[in-house]
Amino acid sequence: MHRLLLLGSLWLLVAPLASSIFQRPTGSPAPPRLQYLLEPLHAAVHTQRGATATLPCILRALPRNYRVKWSKVEPANYRENIIIITNGLYHKNYGPLSPRVHLRHSHRYDASLTITDVALEDEGRYRCQLVNGLEDESVSLTLHLEGVVFPYQPSNGRYKFNYHEAKRACEQQDSRLATYQQLYKAWTEGLDWCNAGWVLDGTVHYPIINSREPCGGRLLLPGVRTYGARDKQKDRFDAFCFTSALQGQVYFIRGHLNFKEAGQACRNHGAAIAKVGQLYSAWKFSQLDRCDGGWLADGSVRYPITTPRERCGGLPDPGVRSFGFPSKELRTYGTYCFVEK
Repeated sequence: MHRLLLLGSLWLLVAPLASSIFQRPTGSPAPPRLQYLLEPLHAAVHTQRGATATLPCILRALPRNYRVKWSKVEPANYRENIIIITNGLYHKNYGPLSPRVHLRHSHRYDASLTITDVALEDEGRYRCQLVNGLEDESVSLTLHLEGVVFPYQPSNGRYKFNYHEAKRACEQQDSRLATYQQLYKAWTEGLDWCNAGWVLDGTVHYPIINSREPCGGRLLLPGVRTYGARDKQKDRFDAFCFTSALQGQVYFIRGHLNFKEAGQACRNHGAAIAKVGQLYSAWKFSQLDRCDGGWLADGSVRYPITTPRERCGGLPDPGVRSFGFPSKELRTYGTYCFVEK
């Protein structure tokens, strides 16, 4: 008899809980997914190169013997790299981000991550994980850099880069391989390019606004067309590079200079001959607009146009125009220089 009463009492304790789960009244709020961490109001933080950015991670309560671990998911190898671990009193930094990160810690519940002097490679997905035995939980945030994507190929023609060469070529031009998301955003903003190029995760794509015969045919709809994942060693394509705001200035020097003289002209002004990514950045963020072709560090000749006009290439859209890679002995062009602030 006592056993029956005990079972009945236990059922009364459990029944309301079951009812609240399976027969929750319409319109009532769902139970919180997280017990200790607050969901961030915004899943993305927007910034520029050189700025300071904070990724929010706030605890609603402090469990016993907890740790908070920040990590970054790297799309190129799908690994999660630890950045910092704290127990609320002490912390330890890890990896290449170590010198530029710290916990904001504006109050005892604040485990937000602050990144100073944001770099191009900092863009991506970050995870704040509360480590507390069996009750681990996490929130994910994305750091977005404002920037510009540009196609890039070497002086010896298209489809010459394997993945590693493409990655290195972008880095040499003050940029990095674009992510697929950056390429897609650039397509929505008007990037139309018929040559396929590598992106950061090792896949190959090309963005098409105006369908045409040489670029997959007129019957295919506009979009970012894909070749999928390719062999990073053997397959060869162009590159899609991404750059962001500059910590400096790009300016033009007039003259009839060959490539060597162009570099010297910049050095005479305490500057360096500009890289392709720096010219794109100045066009995007400083609205640099010149109708003059100028040498760049890779031996190409380009000029930035923000206000299209008939006598400056005649094309209807803004952009960085290119004369390709002329002979470096040719004395026809000026030069674009870059000076750091």
